[in-house]
Amino acid sequence: MGCGVSKSNQFHKQDTKAIKAAVLIQHWYRQYVARMEMKRRYTWNIFQSLEYSGEQAQIKLYNFLGYLMDNFTPSSNERNLISHFFRENEVCRDSEWERFFCYKNIEVPEIYSGPHLTFPLTVEQVTGLVDALRNKRQLHSRYVLQLLLETWKMLRMLPNISRISTCQSKEITVCGDLHGQLEDLLLIFYKNGMPSLERPYVFNGDFVDRGRDSIEILLILFSFLLLYPNDVHLNRGNHEDHIVNLRYGFTKEVLTKYKMHGKRILKLLQKLFSWLPLATVIDQKVLVLHGGISDTTDLCVLARVDRHKYVSALRPPKKRHPSATSLSLDSEDDGWTSSRRRASVTSHRPLTRGTFQNLSLQDFSDRVKLPADEQAEARRRLLSSACGQSQKELGGVAGPAAGAPQDSAEDSDSAEAEWKQILDLLWSDPMTQDGCVPNEVRGGGCYWGPDVTEDFLSRHHLLLIIRSHECKQEGYEFCHNRKVLTLFSASNYYDVGSNRGAYVKLGPDLVPYLIQYQASSMTRQLTVRQSVGRTEHSALRVLRKQLFSHKSDLTCAFQELDKENTGLLSLNDWATAVESVMHLGLPWRTLRHQLATKDCDGKVNYLHWFTELAIKEPNMDHIEQGLLETLYRHRSTLETIFRIVDTDNSGLITMEDFRQTWKLLSVYLKMEFTEEAISDLAVAIDSNRDGSIDIHEFMEAFRLTDKQSRLECGRSMFMGTATDLTRLETEDPDV
Repeated sequence: MGCGVSKSNQFHKQDTKAIKAAVLIQHWYRQYVARMEMKRRYTWNIFQSLEYSGEQAQIKLYNFLGYLMDNFTPSSNERNLISHFFRENEVCRDSEWERFFCYKNIEVPEIYSGPHLTFPLTVEQVTGLVDALRNKRQLHSRYVLQLLLETWKMLRMLPNISRISTCQSKEITVCGDLHGQLEDLLLIFYKNGMPSLERPYVFNGDFVDRGRDSIEILLILFSFLLLYPNDVHLNRGNHEDHIVNLRYGFTKEVLTKYKMHGKRILKLLQKLFSWLPLATVIDQKVLVLHGGISDTTDLCVLARVDRHKYVSALRPPKKRHPSATSLSLDSEDDGWTSSRRRASVTSHRPLTRGTFQNLSLQDFSDRVKLPADEQAEARRRLLSSACGQSQKELGGVAGPAAGAPQDSAEDSDSAEAEWKQILDLLWSDPMTQDGCVPNEVRGGGCYWGPDVTEDFLSRHHLLLIIRSHECKQEGYEFCHNRKVLTLFSASNYYDVGSNRGAYVKLGPDLVPYLIQYQASSMTRQLTVRQSVGRTEHSALRVLRKQLFSHKSDLTCAFQELDKENTGLLSLNDWATAVESVMHLGLPWRTLRHQLATKDCDGKVNYLHWFTELAIKEPNMDHIEQGLLETLYRHRSTLETIFRIVDTDNSGLITMEDFRQTWKLLSVYLKMEFTEEAISDLAVAIDSNRDGSIDIHEFMEAFRLTDKQSRLECGRSMFMGTATDLTRLETEDPDV
C-alpha cells in the first residue's frame, strides 16, 4: 500500500507540473497571438489612413483647379495653364473620335513577335492574348487602338444597369478591385476558369492604378467582353477616371509602355471609361456596384442618366450652348460651359483663398443653389419622369446617344442631382451607425448605415448589395446584417502578405460562395510572424516618411510642450503632439518604440529620429529647407499638377511652366515661395541645362532615404519586391 501511495503522489506531482506547463504555454501563446493581432491592426490602420489621405488630397486639388477655372478671368495665366485639362471633360461628336483615333495608318513591323488580332475576335486569339501578356509580350499599339475602338462601340449599346440571371447550369462569378495586379486576375482564371458561355463574370470596377499591369488587365477584360458580350459584364469604378489616373499611376504606365501612341490610347480610354455601365443586377435580387449607395440613391434615376457625360465623376458635366454647333477635339473654343460656372461668376459671395482647401466635392457643387421651391420641383420632375418607365425599359434600353441635345430646363435642373447619384455610387462606403453622412475621409461620396441599406433594398425589392472599393484583410467582409458584401480581389495590396484577395460565386439560390487566395508564392513560404513583421516594417517605413514630411510642424508642436527646450517629452505629450499635426487617428503610444527613442528617464527624444532621414539628392544643400520639405510633403500633388501642365505628355515642362506650377501650388497651399527660391530649385533640377524639367528625374530627386529602413524599392502601392524582402530577411532575421 505504501508503494502504491508513493506512486500515486508521484503521478499527481507530474500531472500538476504538466498542467502548469500547459497553462504557461497557453498563456504565452495567447500573448503571442494578441501581439500579432495588435501589430496587424495598427499596420492596417497605417496603410488605410495614408491611402484615404491621398484620395482626399487628390479631390481637394481637383476642387481647387476647378475653382480657378470658375473664377479666374479667361485670359489669366493660371487659367490658361489648366484649361486644356477641363476641356477633356467635354463630349465631342462620335465621328470626330473615330477620325482622331484611326489606327489604319499605324504599321506593324515585321519584327513584331507579339499577338495579332483580327475582328471579330476568336477564342483562340483571346486565349493567345492572355498567354502573351502573361509572358510580358506587349500588344502592338495598332491592335490596342483597334481593340479599344471596338470596345467603345460595344459599350455604347449597353444600358446603365446590366441585368443578368443565373440558371441551374450557371454560376456567376463576381470579382472586386484588381488595381493593375495581373497575377491576381490570372490566378482567378486558373482557379475558376476563363470567361465563357458557361462561366459568366462580373468585374466590379477599379481595374487600373497602383499596380504595374493596368493596361494588360483592360486589354484582357475588353477582349472577353467582345468575345462574350452577354456573359462578361464590367462596372465602372472610381479609378476609371482620367483625373484619378494622373495621381495613381495609370497615366504614367500607359505613356511609358506606349511612348509613340500613348496619348491617343489615354484619350480613347477616357471615352471608354465614361461608357462603362454603372451597376449590374443579378436575378433582380442582387445589386453589384463599385462604391455604394446613399439615402438619395435611386436605380430609376441611375438607369436614365446619360452616363457618358461624366468623363470624370469628380466634376459635374458641362452643358453645351445651342450656338456651339461645331467643336473639334483640339479646339480652343470655350463654347462648352457649366451652368455652375456661369452662375458662380455672378455670385455675391466669392470664394476666398482660405475657404476652398477644406471643402468637399459637395461643397463646391452647392456653391450656387436654386431657390428651395425650384429645387424641390426639379427633383420631383426628375423622379417622376424616370420612375414612370417600366422595369423592362430600364433594363434593356441605354441612355440617349452622345450627341443628343440637352436644351430643356429640366435636364439643366437635374444635372447636379444626377451627378451626385453617380458620385455616391462610385465613392461611398458603409458604416456601422445608422444614417448617411458625407465621406470626409475620402473627400467624396458618403458613409451610409444599416437603416439606409434596409430602406434601399426594400424599395427596390433586393436581397443583397455586393460592392468593392475597400481593401479587406480577408478579401471580403459582410456588414449591415449580412446584406452588404464588400469584395476585394487584389491580394497583397499594401504589401506582401497584407491581405488576401477574394471572389464570389452566385448560383440560382443566390447564396454567396466565397473563394480566397493570395497571388504571391512568397506568402505561402512565410510564417505568421514573418508575414506580419514584413508588413509592419513596410507600413512603418511609409509612416516615418510621412512624419518627416511634416518635420517643421511637428517640431513646433513638440517645442510648445517642451518649454525648457530639452529635446525630450513625456510619452503622453509626444503622442498628443503627433496626432495634432498628422490627424491620422493612429495609436501613437503603441507606435512610439518604432518611431522615436527613449532616454533613461523614459521620455521621448523627439529630435533623434529626424536625423535618420534625409532628402536623397545630395546637391540640394543650397535650396531653402522649407521649400524642400513642402515639396516632399506634397510631391504627389505636385506630380499631378506637372502632368496636367505637360500637355503633350512628353515628360518635360519648360522653365516658365515650372514656375507657373509652383505658383499654382503656392496658392493651393496658401504659402508664399519667392521667385529666387523657385529659380534656384529649377536650376538645381535642370542638370543637363537644356531649359526643360524632366518630371521623372524631378520626382526621383526628392525620394526620401531612411537609414532605419533598408527596403528602398517599391511594388504596387507600398509593396517590396521579392528580392528586396529576401535580402531584408537575411539582414534582419527578427523582422
